[in-house]
Amino acid sequence: MAAKEKLIKIALVGQPNVGKSALINSVGNARLKVGNFSGVTVRKEVVRFNRDGYDFQITDLPGSYSLTDYTIEERVTRQYLDEEDYDLILNVVDSTNIERNLYLTTELLALNQKLVVALNMTDEAVKEGVHIDAQQLGKILGVPCIKTSAVKKTGIDEVIQAIIQSYKQKENPLHLQFSEVFEEEISHIVSFLEEKKIQCKVSLKALAIKLLREDRQTYLRFHEEPIWTELQPIVNKAYQHLYLHYDTKDLDDIYNDERSALAKGAVAETVQFEKQTKRSFTGQIDALLMNQFVGLPIFLFLMWGLFQLTFEVGSIPMDWIDAFFALLINGTKSFLGDTEFASAIADGAIAGVGAVILFLPNIIILFLGIALLETTGYMSRVAFLLDGFFHKFGLHGKSFIPLVSGFGCSVPAYMAARTLKNDRDRLLTLFIIGFMSCGARLPIYVLFVGAFFNESQAGNILFLIYISGALLGIIAAKVLKKTAFKGDDEPFVMEMPKYRLPSFKLIWHTVSAQAMMYLRKAGTFILLASVLIWFASNYPKQPEMEQQYQVKIEQLQNEEAIAALNNELALYKLENSYLGQIGHASEPFFAPLGYDWRMAIALETGLAAKEIVVATLGVLYGLGEDHDEQSAGLVEQIRANISLPSAISFIVFVMIYLPCLAASMVFMREAGGWKYLVYLFVFTTATAWTLSFAAFNMAQVLT
Repeated sequence: MAAKEKLIKIALVGQPNVGKSALINSVGNARLKVGNFSGVTVRKEVVRFNRDGYDFQITDLPGSYSLTDYTIEERVTRQYLDEEDYDLILNVVDSTNIERNLYLTTELLALNQKLVVALNMTDEAVKEGVHIDAQQLGKILGVPCIKTSAVKKTGIDEVIQAIIQSYKQKENPLHLQFSEVFEEEISHIVSFLEEKKIQCKVSLKALAIKLLREDRQTYLRFHEEPIWTELQPIVNKAYQHLYLHYDTKDLDDIYNDERSALAKGAVAETVQFEKQTKRSFTGQIDALLMNQFVGLPIFLFLMWGLFQLTFEVGSIPMDWIDAFFALLINGTKSFLGDTEFASAIADGAIAGVGAVILFLPNIIILFLGIALLETTGYMSRVAFLLDGFFHKFGLHGKSFIPLVSGFGCSVPAYMAARTLKNDRDRLLTLFIIGFMSCGARLPIYVLFVGAFFNESQAGNILFLIYISGALLGIIAAKVLKKTAFKGDDEPFVMEMPKYRLPSFKLIWHTVSAQAMMYLRKAGTFILLASVLIWFASNYPKQPEMEQQYQVKIEQLQNEEAIAALNNELALYKLENSYLGQIGHASEPFFAPLGYDWRMAIALETGLAAKEIVVATLGVLYGLGEDHDEQSAGLVEQIRANISLPSAISFIVFVMIYLPCLAASMVFMREAGGWKYLVYLFVFTTATAWTLSFAAFNMAQVLT
C-alpha cells in the first residue's frame, strides 16, 4: 500500500513546440509506452521512472494552445484534465515566447490542481536577451517555476524535486486573480455555491470561471438539477455586468482579454528583455531559407539530396542483405529437404520477408532525413513558403505538414490533417495525402528504378517519382476544389518554431519507431501474406501435367533443354494455381496498362500493405530458380520479364492508387465514414488507371 501511495501521476501539458518530448527524453532510463487515447487516434505517450523513492508516471498530453474544443487535441487534453485521475500538472513553457505560453498556464491555474511550471529553453532565451525571474514569477502565479533546458539537461532534478514537494502539500490555494469586475462576479457565484454546499473535484472558483465562460459540460451538469432555477439568474446577472463593462457579448473575447492581461502583467513584473541590436540567429537563417526567390529551390535541392542519399547509401548494404537471405533460403532447403514444408518456409516466408527487409536501409535513410528537417523547425518554414503556391490550387500552407508527413507514413499524415479547422479543406487534404508516396512504396520504386536505370541516374529518377506524385496530388486538389469541395479557404495561422539543433534522442526515437514498425510488419503481417501467396501460387497441384513433363525430361540428355522444360512446367503450374486464376481473371482490367497477371496480383495484394507488392513479385518471379549466391536476383528477374513501358506504368499506378489497409481505416475514421473511403477508392483507382494508361502508351512511343 505504501508503494502505491508513492506513485505520482503527472499530466504533462504545454503548447506545441515547447519541448515536452525532449523534456521527457531528458529523464534518464525512462520506460516509454506509446498508444492512443480512448476513442480517438490521438497519440498517447506514458513514461514511467523511479527517482528518490517515488514512482513517476507522466502522461504526455497533446500540444494545445488552449483548453477548448477547437481541435481534437485540445478536446482530448481538456477532457483528460477534467475527468482523469492524476496528482499534478507539469506545464512546460517556452521561455523565448513566455507571454504567449502563459495564456495556457492561466487556464491550468483555473483548474485549481497542483501545478509545476517548467520554464524550458532557458538557454535559448538568454541568447535572445530574455531574462526571467523564476522565483518572482512563482510567487505571482502561486506555483513553483523552474528554469530548464531539455537539450542541455539542466533543471531536470529541480523539476522533480518541485513535483515531489507539491505532491506532499495537502492544499493548493488558487492564486489566479482577474480584474476587479471579473473577480466580483466570480465571488457572487462562489458564495451561492458555498451556501448550497456544492461538492466538486475542482475548486468552486474554478467552477464559477467555467460558468462565466459558458462551459458546455458544466452547464449540462447543473441544468438538470433543481439548483439551476436559482443559479441561472445569478449567472445571467453576471453576464449583463460583464457585457456592460467590456462593451461586448462575446464571452470568449472577455475571458481571453483577462488571460492576456494576466500574462502581460506577470511578464512585466518578472521578465527583462535586452534590446536586440542585430538580427537574431533565426532571423538571419529565415532571410535566406524563406526568401521568395531562393527559398523554394533550396527546399527542392534538400529533397533531391535526401533521395540521392536514400538510393546511393541505401544500396550499399542491399547486396549483403540479399546474399544473407539467399544463403538462408538455400540452407533452409538443405536442412529441411526437398519437401512442401521446406518450400513454404524458404520460397514463401523467407523469400517474401527477405524481399521486404532488403529495403530497410532505404527506409531508415528517408525517415532520418524527414525527421531532421522536422525537428530543426525547417518544415514549418516551408509551409509558410508554399502558402501562396498552395492557394492557387485550393490549398493553403497548413496542408503542407500532413502532406509532407505522407512521405513517411500515411497514417500519421491523415491524423495531422486535424489541424485544418475547415471541414472542406480537411477533407480535400485527406483525399490527396495518398499522392505523397509513403515509405512503404519506396521498396517498389527502388526495385524498378534499380532494374531499368543506371546507378548514376537512380537517385534523380527516385526524386522525380516523388516530386511527380506531389505535383499530381496538387493538380488533383485543384480539380476536387472546383468540383467536390467548393468553398472559401481557411485563413493560414500556424506556429513558427525557432531553429534548434536536432535532439539525438528524439531523432533516434522517431526513426527507430518507424523502422521497428516496418520490421514488425515484415515479421507478422507480411510473413503470413507471403506464406498465403506461396500456397496460392503452388496449389492446386497438377499431377497429370507433371507426369507428362517428367516423361519428356527423362528422354532428354541436353541440360539446357531439361532446364527449359522445367521452367515451362513451373510456369504452367503457376498460371493454373489459385493465384494464377485470380490474376488471369483480373488481367483484362490491367492489360491495357501493359501488365501481365503477376503484376496484377502484386497490385491487388498491395491493397493490404504496399510492402507485400515486393514480396509478391519476389515469390512469383522467383519460382523455377535455385536460390543460391549465383542465382539471378529479383532485380534481374524484373528486368527480364517486364518491359520498360510496363515498368513506368506500374510505378505510376503504385504512386496513386489506394493506400494500405491500415491507412485506409484511419482515413475512413478521420473523413467521417465508409462512404468517403468508397469515394477515395473510386477516385484513386480511376486516376491511377487513366494516368498509367497514358504513361504506358507514351513510353511505348518514346522507347
